[in-house]
Amino acid sequence: MDFSLTMDQEILRDTVHKFAENEIRPVADELDKNEEFSYETMKKMAEMGLFGIFVSEKYGGQGMDYVSYIIAAEEIARVDGSHAATVAAENSLGIGPLYYFGSEEQKQKYLQDLCLGKTLWGFVLPEPNAGSDAGNSQTRAVRDGKEWVINGTKIFITNASTDITAGVTVLCRTGTRDDGKPELTCFLVETGTPGFAARPMHGKMMWRASNTSELYFEDCRVPAENMLGERGQGFYQMMQTLDGGRLSIGAMGLGGAQGCLDMALKYTREREQFGRPIARFQANAFKLADMAMQVDAARLLLYKACWLRDNNKPFSREAAIAKLYCSEAMHLCADHAVQLHGGYGLMREYQVERFYRDQKLLEIGEGTSEIQRVVIARHLGVL
Repeated sequence: MDFSLTMDQEILRDTVHKFAENEIRPVADELDKNEEFSYETMKKMAEMGLFGIFVSEKYGGQGMDYVSYIIAAEEIARVDGSHAATVAAENSLGIGPLYYFGSEEQKQKYLQDLCLGKTLWGFVLPEPNAGSDAGNSQTRAVRDGKEWVINGTKIFITNASTDITAGVTVLCRTGTRDDGKPELTCFLVETGTPGFAARPMHGKMMWRASNTSELYFEDCRVPAENMLGERGQGFYQMMQTLDGGRLSIGAMGLGGAQGCLDMALKYTREREQFGRPIARFQANAFKLADMAMQVDAARLLLYKACWLRDNNKPFSREAAIAKLYCSEAMHLCADHAVQLHGGYGLMREYQVERFYRDQKLLEIGEGTSEIQRVVIARHLGVL
């Protein structure tokens, strides 16, 4: 088995790593403190080609493989979860559904600007009363002539209420299937459509510099041609999108875990107690060893899942495993990193505090850890 990266992937990793250190790290703490979405760093990430990485050059993308995309997301997350969330959500949730399920007309209309980072796009699933049970959407779309009328509320949507958000893909109930289950269909709703409102959410514990929104649809009319794919294909599109999204969350967990290890190594080598660096005390050295083990295992699981996707092999099970393991690996690494920093780890002055907060979302977003275990168990045939 060949675990080596290609030369292009190595160059990408090095380039994104340097960018994150030089452009994002100096501003990440202040943006987090102010709950500020940075259009300046967003523009710089776009200029680097971090949006539409896996999209064909025909539509303005970079035409790279999924492993390359994950490497880029990982390196951003190694420095800041909020910026990584913008990149990950835009690629896997915003651009992905349009690229994989959109009509040629829809692709031509939206993808170029999205891949250039001129605009952003949201993917709208969760509701106030439909989180893990996203298939039980209460947002409804009713056909009225050549239009669909949408009514409902969505919550916790990334990139949906920025100044450059062009629109969202929204999952709606459009009827009832023959088996009694909801018929679900996705629609493209552009920003500025009458009856559609997006409001930023504040007071978050994590990803404070990422844009998170509540969405409201009140007699919101969209043309019939704004349907994504075919009627009733929404659940399939949602599940396919979430598989890719889980790899993105996995990349954020892996990058965040690596970032925690980086900070813990630096601090414990510099901090001295009892006449020597605290890294040399066995209790602390073992924590560092455990962190390194978690990072390496997480990277192998995640890259394997991405390799399967790039080679058109089934990867749903592996995506769930990678997402679960990477998010929980960051949990352990963030916890150990704070412990190794002692009291300083609890202060904003040290970035490990931000990583500790940002980690928690990874065990909730794109399917909770409990849901990932359900997915894995179903693949084993025991549920």
